[in-house]
Amino acid sequence: MTSADWLKDVPIAHRGLHDLNKTRWENTLSAFEAAASAGYAIECDVHLSADGKAIVFHDGTLDRLIGRQGNIDEVTVEAARALRVGGTDDHVSTLVEALELIDGRVPIVIELKGIPGRDDGLVKAVASDLAGYAGKAAIMSFDHHLIRLFDTDAPGIPAGLTAEGLRDADLEAHFSMLAHEFDFVSYNVHHLDNRFVKFVRGKLGLPVISWTARSLADKATSDAYVDQITFEGFDPHAA
Repeated sequence: MTSADWLKDVPIAHRGLHDLNKTRWENTLSAFEAAASAGYAIECDVHLSADGKAIVFHDGTLDRLIGRQGNIDEVTVEAARALRVGGTDDHVSTLVEALELIDGRVPIVIELKGIPGRDDGLVKAVASDLAGYAGKAAIMSFDHHLIRLFDTDAPGIPAGLTAEGLRDADLEAHFSMLAHEFDFVSYNVHHLDNRFVKFVRGKLGLPVISWTARSLADKATSDAYVDQITFEGFDPHAA
């Protein structure tokens, strides 16, 4: 295991410190700069580009963020530079660009977005981008088929399970992933106080962060049960 205790230190800005996509959009270099300048850690999402690189984008399709039809995994890095997020000056960036901008000023947590059958090489691409990066960085995913590759394709990088759910079936599925020895968990703030989170924190002693706190009430829930929030839409420093 690799320690991810630094995840506890500062609140984590969900997709960067955006303004709910009014003028500064999620997962953009502008949002990452705002978070780093404010001293917040950064959570971002990555997909695999058509030419095998990690590019920063949440959705599988382009319509919500770019305003056109298409799939993100069909976009090359060169084409991504021409895509403007929300009509702003920000283009769809590579993970390398994001890391160069952040430059170790604050931690970064990278969520890998899987598209089964179309994401071969994503974990290796992210690990390659992180090779030699001096800042604090971790990877995580909802997608079990990607998490199973973390040990072999991204050794030595703190790795986590992104999860949610309160049903026994959900919790048992999460417990089944413990065989892969991840280093932290990110859990839905509205599904806290469950036996899986208690086991991970209490028995395994691993850090647990929450997603996504959007109010002081959410922050209070998170503070009661886990180690740190992933937040958007309010300023934890001002709370």
